[in-house]
Amino acid sequence: MEPTSYLEQELATLQSLLKEATQLLAEATDPDLKKLAQEEVSSLQEKIKGVQASVEEFHSLATHSDKDPKKQDSPVNPDLAILEVRAGAGGDEAGLFAAELYRMYTRLGQNKGWKISELSRHDGGIGNIKEVTAEIKGPGVYTLLQKETGTHRVQRVPTTESSGRVHTSTATVAVLPIVTAVSLEIKPEDIKFDFFRASGHGGQNVNKVETAVRATHLPTEITVECQEERSQAQNRERAVGLLRSRLYQMLTEQQKSKVDDLRAQQVGTAERSEKIRTYNFPQNRVTDHRLKQSWGQLERILDGEMEEIIEALKTVDEGSDNDKSGPEPQ
Repeated sequence: MEPTSYLEQELATLQSLLKEATQLLAEATDPDLKKLAQEEVSSLQEKIKGVQASVEEFHSLATHSDKDPKKQDSPVNPDLAILEVRAGAGGDEAGLFAAELYRMYTRLGQNKGWKISELSRHDGGIGNIKEVTAEIKGPGVYTLLQKETGTHRVQRVPTTESSGRVHTSTATVAVLPIVTAVSLEIKPEDIKFDFFRASGHGGQNVNKVETAVRATHLPTEITVECQEERSQAQNRERAVGLLRSRLYQMLTEQQKSKVDDLRAQQVGTAERSEKIRTYNFPQNRVTDHRLKQSWGQLERILDGEMEEIIEALKTVDEGSDNDKSGPEPQ
């Protein structure tokens, strides 16, 4: 997908509208109509200026893109990954758990020297995350994190629980690959862009200008958002890359259509009974149900010290995760 094609089409449309508005301004005799025409001309001129800047920025970004020949052999770059964390069943407690999982992965990334860029985030309250998407860059990061995909379950007594009863909540994690544009072409007419004001960090500009981008792949209805960058052009490019990753993952797993199919394959329905890992606070342990193995010092693991679990998961063969026998820790 070449986002500049969309921008150039948009620019041509705005220029056509400007020509009509300018003609109306020249011919108008009624003061009110003339005032409206002048406002329309000024508005269109500002929009054209913004789109022209975006086109120039896109060309600049393309010129400085990564052209490392070593990464052209495979459509998937093992040093890049998209991490998605979403609250599942359990209300506010699920949102708090999602925030803790996201912090766990960011702390792991800090320990390993990875670069983490938050693409979009929807908060549900103080410390509560509904969903968050981030791009992670580091040696072998996709290979290391891809088995984190699934439903994660937490068992603990919420701070709001006066009777001391243990609650069970869930959050889902999905780790998607980043693929090259050559590997998966998206037709310009198959993508729709919407723009809105970002709600996260990024300084004064981020909340005053519609720099955040929502991209929708019309044939599959896959929708992604990006609001990290201060520039609409950069957010648009990031959104297209994220969209390509979702589509590639769907195709390689032979999904038929829609992102819900992909997400269901990856993380299930987020019900409490569907889990790959349980974080049990009363017993101070983390249990991976594919390995049927537990680790103590739960707080240490949630602080990002989870290399033991990641290393152990390297021994899990694809397609045989659920075929092991024997008792499983609850």
